[in-house]
Amino acid sequence: MSLRLTLRGATAACAVAATVVSGSAFASTINQNTSWTVTRTGATSTYRVVAYGDSIFAGYNGSLFSVAKRAEPLASGEYLGVKWNANIEVVRRTKSGAKADDIYNNKIITDKSYMQDAKTRVVMFEMCGNDYLQARSDFKGQTGTCSYAGLDTALANCTSYMEKAMQAINTYATTAKSKIIMNVYYPGYDADNVQTSCSDPTTGAPVNRRVKFLPYLLKSNWRACNLAAQYGFQCADAFAEMMASDYDSNGDGQIDVDAVRYKAGETEAAYVSRILSLQSTLRDANAHYANATTSYDYIQSDDTHPTYYKSTISTGTGSGAADFTDAQIVGGKNTEWNKWGHEKSGWSISTYNPAAP
Repeated sequence: MSLRLTLRGATAACAVAATVVSGSAFASTINQNTSWTVTRTGATSTYRVVAYGDSIFAGYNGSLFSVAKRAEPLASGEYLGVKWNANIEVVRRTKSGAKADDIYNNKIITDKSYMQDAKTRVVMFEMCGNDYLQARSDFKGQTGTCSYAGLDTALANCTSYMEKAMQAINTYATTAKSKIIMNVYYPGYDADNVQTSCSDPTTGAPVNRRVKFLPYLLKSNWRACNLAAQYGFQCADAFAEMMASDYDSNGDGQIDVDAVRYKAGETEAAYVSRILSLQSTLRDANAHYANATTSYDYIQSDDTHPTYYKSTISTGTGSGAADFTDAQIVGGKNTEWNKWGHEKSGWSISTYNPAAP
């Protein structure tokens, strides 16, 4: 516990203000757009990474006008700069609180010019978190007979707009060498391990919120990665990175995070069944285990957004040298790669960086 508290205390910006969001769902939406160029001494070329999404890619930290500098797009972009010995302009077109349809219509489509730029080499997106947060919030508040219609609608809408997003990116990002979707993790995993105030329409008994909600997220994540395979995208498995330990906790011969990853060619039913069979290895991201004795806090105090390393930046445009020297990146991993939520999933995205521009 002391280690987790020390890490969280390393940045005061992890304190979340309640002015924009609640712990369970956004009360409103807000555009949080940034462009930050990671510069390298002697670099003669500049390439662009474009990221579309909600508060996760935005780097939301509770502020209206500042965000975590090292959210996934920038963490991944910094690795790319090392690989190419180039300056990397990381453009985030994000809307905190937005559902999938909003991100598709008002970011990916309305802001398509950012990925049409000839310098663009990587385009990434994430969506659906707010669809599920809002559906879960509605589900939590139910009394009487439970209705699962809201959860079903969230899954259907998420599936539809993930596919539309991939189709659009394939159309507009003609110079991109890598296109990536990041799936969703499960914030509030421990808090959801309680009974509902409503009763199942078939059994007449209360329902465990986590037992009901987890399969929806698993279906969504399988669909994200399966659609990625169909449309020439890579799928960064944030669920695995955030929810499973970096060691073999159950003695099955596999590191937990690898055991729960999406496997190409697996059916949706088989994937859901496999992850549910490994549920004993899933952990609330507030205590992500690097090994049997060391854990790191991956979730801010709002129990929703990932923790991050170092500073915040203002929305708008800026530039600066990389936060890590080349010597601090060993085997494609910086010295903080598994200590913070954004760093861990940002590293995962970086594994799909193109070999050359």
